Amino acid sequence: MDDPSDFGYPHLHRWRRPFEVAFWLLLAVVNTVFNGIVARMDNPHVAAWEPWVWEISSSLLMLALVPAVLATERHWPFRFDTWRRNLPFHLLASVPFSAAHVLGMVALRKWVYHVAGWHYDFGAWWPNFGYEYLKDIRSYFLIVVLICLSRLWLLRQQGEARLLAEPDEGPPVEPVERPDRFLVRKLGKEFLVNASEIEWLQASGNYVNLHVRGRDYPLRSTMAGIEERLDATRFARVHRGYFVNLDFLVEIEPLDTGDARLRLRDGATIPCSRRYRAALRDRCGPRPGGD
Repeated sequence: MDDPSDFGYPHLHRWRRPFEVAFWLLLAVVNTVFNGIVARMDNPHVAAWEPWVWEISSSLLMLALVPAVLATERHWPFRFDTWRRNLPFHLLASVPFSAAHVLGMVALRKWVYHVAGWHYDFGAWWPNFGYEYLKDIRSYFLIVVLICLSRLWLLRQQGEARLLAEPDEGPPVEPVERPDRFLVRKLGKEFLVNASEIEWLQASGNYVNLHVRGRDYPLRSTMAGIEERLDATRFARVHRGYFVNLDFLVEIEPLDTGDARLRLRDGATIPCSRRYRAALRDRCGPRPGGD
């Protein structure tokens, strides 16, 4: 496969975490500035610094809660095929999310006011918490939506793979049940990847990532479904979530736990569970000196 894009998924993956941190920080700053200006205009009777304390404290707590929302969305993915099933869990999660946000920002505001020699009064808790919750549930699902959009964007940059379909007319030019090639799409362009070029495969939710020359191409399939389509003489299952192309395997490193660590030609390492270790070793041939 000749992919013209040099700045591809490996570079994107390398800078993904700094980019995500910068994105949430920038979003928090922009949101704070706009809300601070509006709060200052809506409250001309208070000291000029007070609206900024309100908005900064709210944004800091919201920013601190983003990792919790990320973890919740990973546990209950909010996708086209799962959102109906997982929506109740997210609605429940929005309650402690709001409680942590309100309690944290009130505590921070009280501390700032105390340092300034002033007193901060949040007011009656129940009606005010209900008001804050209505705002926080919108913020919670806005974060979830941004997570989903970023995932879709990443998948587009990452590329996608699918099996070659059987033609409408005439016999297929190659086996469809056990294809010799996969059709992959990246940045709007399609390429053919030989099955022999796939170095390893990894389960990822409803997808199986095909790892080819440092790039991952998600194929919508289960591990059981893809296993039936792989050449059993070339590919071996080494873990509940991994297959490896034996042509790219260079080292099997036993671990004290009974599992193993596999090293491939490109330096990548993938796990091998004890359940598959013996079978893999037998397929690779006997080692000098025994076990």
